[in-house]
Amino acid sequence: MSITPGLRGELELTVSNDDTALAHRTGAVAVLATPVVIALCEEAAILALNGALEAEETTVSSRVELSHITPVAVGATVTAGAVLERIEGRRLIFAVSVDDARGLVAAGRVTRVIVETERFMKKTL
Repeated sequence: MSITPGLRGELELTVSNDDTALAHRTGAVAVLATPVVIALCEEAAILALNGALEAEETTVSSRVELSHITPVAVGATVTAGAVLERIEGRRLIFAVSVDDARGLVAAGRVTRVIVETERFMKKTL
């Protein structure tokens, strides 16, 4: 397994009523909610790592820095992407973005940390 800068992940979402700020109680408008944008960026980062981790490893979110700059209506399709920019020990720093047909919706960075799954879960006890 090999983790190297440049790994990419991408996914699409057609915005539904369940994805709105109203549904997530984060606003009073029926547009794509920022928590959903963040989740899409996290998922794109995870997709970038498909097949790159050891069987006993996973990654956990450590930091999200995101600017959500454009509203997106229900029915529109967005594409979230993540590119592994750099590796700092166990920390993986991804450049992330979300776009729709009109252009950039959000951009920022997601940091995920490689952990040994069993050891990490023992910390929850």
